[in-house]
Amino acid sequence: MNKMNDASTILNVLQDEWFSFVSYSPRILAAIFIVLISYILGKNFAKIVHLFLSRSSLSNIHYNFFRIFVIYLVVFLGLIIAFNILGLEQFAMSMLASGGATAIIVGFAFREIGENFLAGLFLAFNRPFNIGDSIRTEEIEGQVKSIELRYTHIRSDDGRDVYVPSSQLFNKPVTNYTKDGLRRTSFSVGIDYANDAKVACSILTKAVQEIEGVLADPSPGAFIDSLEPLYVQLKVFYWVDVFDKKFTLLQVRNNVMDSSRKVLLEKGYTVSSETTTNLSVTMKEASN
Repeated sequence: MNKMNDASTILNVLQDEWFSFVSYSPRILAAIFIVLISYILGKNFAKIVHLFLSRSSLSNIHYNFFRIFVIYLVVFLGLIIAFNILGLEQFAMSMLASGGATAIIVGFAFREIGENFLAGLFLAFNRPFNIGDSIRTEEIEGQVKSIELRYTHIRSDDGRDVYVPSSQLFNKPVTNYTKDGLRRTSFSVGIDYANDAKVACSILTKAVQEIEGVLADPSPGAFIDSLEPLYVQLKVFYWVDVFDKKFTLLQVRNNVMDSSRKVLLEKGYTVSSETTTNLSVTMKEASN
């Protein structure tokens, strides 16, 4: 009899639990439906955000970030509603409270990471440079190879790969040498005090204008930069379109400097940082 009573009790308990489950199942189905709907809405909102951001100059990394962020946010709100439908209001409130507390704790613990992350978000909307631009920040100079939320990858001229934190790019001055494609380059050359410096400037300007890759507008030029103890220093400047891939900046610079050197020597100028040495050699050769 006891065994039969125990079996009957178990069956009654299971039956009660089943009826409870059946009566509670609409809430469960509604909660699942809310989560699925929130996921679908999140994906649709993410597409709208992606469409909006596609009109800007943001990179794919930013598209992916905002897409995932929107989906997670909508699904999180859907979970809060689902827990409330299931009668788990306290659990839902604890999720919100713990989420806020966790955010504060993590924010203090990883302040620099959070700072770089937020700086990357702001730079995503108002970035002073793009991939391929040549920039300088602090003592770091080179070409932008990739842009992430937390850092920017810069390749220096000597082949170094530098990963600059977004917070530095956001808080420190950034020089963009290629914002509009124009890059101004200059170099100095010394001539003897006995030479006509103004005529040398005209000769150099004309020579530079004939170099392929040098822009006519803005026009190149040369001027007397300083009077050094042993020579007169001239400065030559010119402009290059960095978007023109026919010549690199280094190739144009080499051609300009070599042409300037040749034309000064052809015109009889003494070109050296130690002009007195050249003069003494010239005078000895002349006496011989």
